[in-house]
Amino acid sequence: MLIDIDAILASKAGKKARYVPRFLVSYLKKIVHQEELNGFLENEQDKYGVEFIEDFFRFFDNSFEVEGMENLPAEGWCTFVSNHPLGALDGMGLGMILGKHYDEKIKYLVNDLLMNFPQISSFWVPINKTGKQARNLPQQINAAFQGENHILMFPAGLCSRKKRGVIKDLPWKKTFITKSVQSQRDIVPIHFEGENSKFFYRLANIGKFLGLKFNIAMLYLSDEMFKNRNKKFKVTIGKPIPWQTFDKSKSATEWAQHVQDIVYAL
Repeated sequence: MLIDIDAILASKAGKKARYVPRFLVSYLKKIVHQEELNGFLENEQDKYGVEFIEDFFRFFDNSFEVEGMENLPAEGWCTFVSNHPLGALDGMGLGMILGKHYDEKIKYLVNDLLMNFPQISSFWVPINKTGKQARNLPQQINAAFQGENHILMFPAGLCSRKKRGVIKDLPWKKTFITKSVQSQRDIVPIHFEGENSKFFYRLANIGKFLGLKFNIAMLYLSDEMFKNRNKKFKVTIGKPIPWQTFDKSKSATEWAQHVQDIVYAL
C-alpha cells in the first residue's frame, strides 16, 4: 500500500474533499514527502515486521544507542511506557528494539492513521478517539492487555511539547496504570532521547493558543522524520516496576506522574 493524500482526503472528508484547493493538496503531499516515501515503500512490498523497520531506518540513516537491555524481563507479559519526543521515529525505533528482542510479540497502542503501513500493522492496536471507532476503544484496549503480547504505550497521547525551553511530554494519562494492574503486568520505563524542529514546537504552541481542536502539528510529523535523518538516538531502558507497586497509597493519576518522573530521570 502506497501513501495517497488524495485517497486519504476522500476517505476523511467524503464529497467535501473536492472543495479542498489543489495548491493545498500539493502542499500536503510535499510536507508528507509522499513521493519519497512511496519510492521506499515500493521496494518493501514483501517486507514485514522488524525486517521492514530495519530497512526503514537504513532509508533514514538512523542508528540507536541502547542502554539497559539487561532490564528487559525474560518472563511474563509487560507494559513498556516511554516519553514521546518525535511522534513517529520513536515509536518505530522502540518497535524494532522490543520486537527484535521478543520475537515480534509486541503491540503498540497507536492512532489508526498509522495503520496505512500494512508491513507493520501486526504490531498495532488501532486507537481512534474520534468518530464511530471511538465507541470500540475500551474493548480494544482491554483485549490488548488481556492478550499474549507485550504492550508498548506512549501515555502522553501526543508527542512532546516545548515550554520555557524544555522539551517534555504532556502529563501522562492513567490508563497504563489501571490496565497493567488489572492484567498483572509489570511496567518497564523507557526514555527516548530526541527532539523535533523549532518550527514544530512553535506550531504546536500556536495551535494550543488559538484553541484549535485539530492537532495541526501532526500534519508535519512526516516532515520531522526527514529532518531527523542521519541522526543517532539514545534509548535507556529502566528496571521493571512490579504491578503490585501501584497500590491505593496514590491515585492512578498520581502513579502515572510518578512513572513519568522515573522515565525523565533515566
